[in-house]
Parts: sequence; structure tokens; C-alpha cells
Amino acid sequence: MPERPFDQDRAIAGTGMGGAMDLATTEAETLERTPGGPLGTGPAARPRSLWSDAWRDLRRNPVFIVSALVILFLVVISLWPSLIASGSPLACDLAKAQEGSQPGAPFGYDGQGCNVYTRTVYGARTSVTVGVCATLGVALLGSVLGGLAGFFGGFWDSVLSRITDVFFAIPVVLGGLVLLSVVTSNTVWPVIGFMVLLGWPQISRIARGSVITARQNDYVQAARALGASNSRILLRHIAPNAVAPVIVVATIALGTYIALEATLSYLGVGLKPPSVSWGIDISAASPYIRNAPHALLWPSGALALTVLAFIMLGDAVRDALDPKLR
Repeated sequence: MPERPFDQDRAIAGTGMGGAMDLATTEAETLERTPGGPLGTGPAARPRSLWSDAWRDLRRNPVFIVSALVILFLVVISLWPSLIASGSPLACDLAKAQEGSQPGAPFGYDGQGCNVYTRTVYGARTSVTVGVCATLGVALLGSVLGGLAGFFGGFWDSVLSRITDVFFAIPVVLGGLVLLSVVTSNTVWPVIGFMVLLGWPQISRIARGSVITARQNDYVQAARALGASNSRILLRHIAPNAVAPVIVVATIALGTYIALEATLSYLGVGLKPPSVSWGIDISAASPYIRNAPHALLWPSGALALTVLAFIMLGDAVRDALDPKLR
């Protein structure tokens, strides 16, 4: 009986379940169907990092998108307020004091005849500047001190812990009333310096705990066994894995610092006229709340929206960076 030629396209082997397994699939086709190439070694098969996973989750989170758009709008009008507001925030006309909405002044006028809309727009610059600068200073100082204390431990860790306990015992508002009442400067830097002075202990505690946790991991012990220096271990292995909690706390704290600046300005120890600030406008409009409530509601609403946007952004970042919440 003549031998039948082998047909690769029609070769079929029966399976144990009564089905069929196609044996005609060539090796090239198998490799094409494998994600990333042979043995899954291509880019598609590479493990994603914590940051790439976090960014993927953030892009799908509507809370992050909305809060990020609000913050982006605030940053834009802080840099270029003249894009949406014409005139000077210091230009006032007493003849228009406490008047309501009208062309050119959609938010009306305050008790001094100043355009509430223009002052609200320009007030965003002060709030964003104070919040961002204070957060950067607090995060930098607290991360460095807390990270070094957690990494080396011992005497310096004990000293830093006692110092942070002292700062935690100081009420923030009361400390601002005492420290800023003797400052004569009319710029934002005394307020920023005060926030950094009393805000770094919280970030320091967070950074210290993160570094202590990361220091005990096996990859750190392996790097130390291979002869890596302390600076290399701290900067290359510990810092990238310990910075996520600091970012989350700093993002949420940014909104808190904006509210704190408005509170101090409202009490008269923060920024002072002729500076433009939401806290100053709220304080000036409080006596006229019955006759001109619009002068109080608009800067208060802008302040509340800004603080809420940063807190929502911090919550979204926390959910994305915390693997336990996945």
C-alpha cells in the first residue's frame, strides 16, 4: 500500500475530550500569538512598576480627572489672571460700594467698591503660591530629616522624635497668631516660612516610617552585602520605594495650607492689604454679609472649591499608590 503524503494543513490529532488540536500551526505563528515575542520576553510582557500602574488607574478615575482639571485652571489663572479678568484688583470706586452684579462686574462690588470678580481671580495667585511653596518646603525638609533618621536610627532618630513631639504640641493657629503678629513684611514669604516651620514634623514622621519599612526589605540587604554605600542604598533603593506616602500626604496638605493662609489672613496676621487674598476679602466682607452677601460668598466659594480639589486629588493619588486598595 503506497505511503500517503503528509499534509501539514490537514494534520489533526484527537484530544482526550473528543475535540481536536490543530498540529498545523507553525512555530512562527505560535511566536506571533505569544504576547511580546518568544517566551513572552517582549515589551508587552515586562512587569509594570508601581508608578505605571498608578498612572493607569489615575487616568481611569473620574475624581482625579475632575480635580486635576480644576487645579490646572487655577494654575493657569494664577500665572495669567488677565486672561479672564480685566482691570486692576486694587481699583475701587466707593460710589459702587455693595452694588450687585452688573456688566463688567459679574460678582458685584464689595464694601470698598472693588470688583469682587477681579479680586477673586487675582486672589488665586496668592493662594496657589502659598500652597505650592509651603508644600515643597515641608516635603523637602521633612523628607530629608525623617529619611535620614529612619535610615541611620540610633541617637539622631531619638533626638528627631523628641523635637517633632515638641512641634506637634504647638497649636497651628495659635502659633501663627504669636509668630506672625511681630512680622512687618507684607509678602507671602513669612507665611510660607511659618507653615514650613510647623508643617515638617508630619512629613518627617511619614518619611521615617516609610524608610524604616523599606530598609528591612531583602533587596536592601542584598545591596549592602554587595558593598553598596549608604548614599547609594538610600538614593537608589530606599527613596524610590518610600516616597509614595510622602507624595500622598503632601498633596492633601497643600489644600490645608491654602485654607490656613486664608484663616491667618482673616485673623489679620497673615497677608495684609493691599495684598490680594481670599482671606482678606472674606474678612473685609464679613461686616456686610446682610447687605452684600455676594462679596463674601464668591471668595469663600473659590477657597472651598480649591481646597476640595486638592483634597480629592490627594485621595485619588492615595488610592492609586496603595497596592492594598487594588
